[in-house]
Amino acid sequence: QVQLVESGGGLVQAGGSLRLSCLVSGGEISSYVMGWFRQAPGQERQFVAGITWSGDRVEYEDSVEGRFTISRDNAKNTIGLQMNGLIPEDTAVYYCARHQWSASTISRARMEYGVWGQGTQVTVSS
Repeated sequence: QVQLVESGGGLVQAGGSLRLSCLVSGGEISSYVMGWFRQAPGQERQFVAGITWSGDRVEYEDSVEGRFTISRDNAKNTIGLQMNGLIPEDTAVYYCARHQWSASTISRARMEYGVWGQGTQVTVSS
């Protein structure tokens, strides 16, 4: 059974940085698009960033473009999300996810991601 475990969340002041990691066990990620999503209280889970199987292409939600960087290490079965210039609006639970079938087309639709981690809380204070 594939499991995803996020880590690296915490409390940070506005302007600060955090690096999230997602470790995958029980399965491989090298054949799949991987994504990061986030969910703030009272809001739907939304796409933050995605990366193709090879890492040659990435996509970002507009509000994080230029501040966040997604990465992957297929040999280590890990996904990363470097978050710089954090703002209070980034406060949310962050989830990593594995797409159900795509290796090279990044989808922003959460329903197309079939395996999810439990999430890690990121809180940005003003």
